[in-house]
Amino acid sequence: MAVQAAESTTTVSLGPAAALSCRECGTRFALGPIFACQECFGPLEVAYDLPSGDPEGLKKQIEAGPDNIWRYAPLLPVPADVADKPNLNPGFTKLVKADRLAAELGVTGGLYVKDDSGNPTHSFKDRVVAIAVEAARAFGFTTLSCSSTGNLAGAVGAAARRAGFKSCVFIPHDLEAGKVVMAAVYGGDLVGIEGNYDDVNRFCSELIGDPLGEGWGFVNVNLRPYYGEGSKTLAYEICEQLGWELPDQLVIPIASGSQLTKIDKGLKELIKLGLVEDKPYKIFGAQAEGCSPVSTAFKAGHDVVRPQKPNTIAKSLAIGNPADGPYVLDIARRTGGAVEDVNDEQVVEAIKLLARTEGIFAETAGGVTVGVTKKLIENGQIDPAKSLVVLNTGDGLKTLDAVAPTTGPTATIRPSLDAFREAGLDK
Repeated sequence: MAVQAAESTTTVSLGPAAALSCRECGTRFALGPIFACQECFGPLEVAYDLPSGDPEGLKKQIEAGPDNIWRYAPLLPVPADVADKPNLNPGFTKLVKADRLAAELGVTGGLYVKDDSGNPTHSFKDRVVAIAVEAARAFGFTTLSCSSTGNLAGAVGAAARRAGFKSCVFIPHDLEAGKVVMAAVYGGDLVGIEGNYDDVNRFCSELIGDPLGEGWGFVNVNLRPYYGEGSKTLAYEICEQLGWELPDQLVIPIASGSQLTKIDKGLKELIKLGLVEDKPYKIFGAQAEGCSPVSTAFKAGHDVVRPQKPNTIAKSLAIGNPADGPYVLDIARRTGGAVEDVNDEQVVEAIKLLARTEGIFAETAGGVTVGVTKKLIENGQIDPAKSLVVLNTGDGLKTLDAVAPTTGPTATIRPSLDAFREAGLDK
């Protein structure tokens, strides 16, 4: 298929990335800072010329690479020397075998938590931003920007400073205080917008088309095709950490839905490359009840995702009009999975359950994922006898307000052994 040239784009080298391809009509475009098809306005994603013919050699090359996402550079839209550039180098976070959580939930086939709170700014967003930074360099941008529900703002602020970019990020005005501080501390501009995330995103789309936005790379708008590819590294790592095997089942939180769709893309690439043996796997999506447009559409059997006004403590997932929602529906149905939601009380209970059983303090998005996992097991939609991977995408220290009202000292006592005994703490 012929590749059309993207406007105002010079030839760039981004490793195996060959073009941008429309998800809807398949039209291909030259690599550039564009995100919508000029033929049908469908979303664009990166198309590759991936290495082939020697899966064992590729596997050895990956295993000999650095302990971060750049070990997968041959499969990503980044230059070959990416590991030598100033970057936060996220990735290769822990895959925790969660035996105590498994016992609580009745899982016998092996339960794992992919804990992405170990990334540089303590969320999976460091992965996607790292890829976007390389695209921004290639296209000559001078300022990094984004619309964000919190975690992305911090990731962009940190990555911009490390890579030598200016930054200006936009957030809803009522985010959790911890996320606001973390986004602001890096010294870039942080702008609160009166409204929810969808209002922020619309504003950023307007700014891109204005002279004010010239030279700006919006990681999740005009750099979105590249940015999204960072989530594939979760799929790569999970399979490598499982001994180059596909998990039987995965539960993934849904905000825009991009993470879920790109994990599926990464799994399919590993199969195509011969790095893992092909077998069926099921993908489940997790949403908060107060912002569950994809779950609502799935349960109703709809193909169209109707926007909702968010009202949930899980603010990192509070996107009422998720861009990748229809594609999430396709993947859940194709793989035999589902999309489910839990209420705020269940989110808090799940945060505490994960902390109590595995010592992992998840933010509210992780509570959504664990809560949905519990619900799907109870409903018989997840098979407890098969392997299961649950994603924790961020650190609970960012969302303390969610658990603070019901979490505190077991007792407050005088500094004496008698007082300790009187409080019943010696049992």
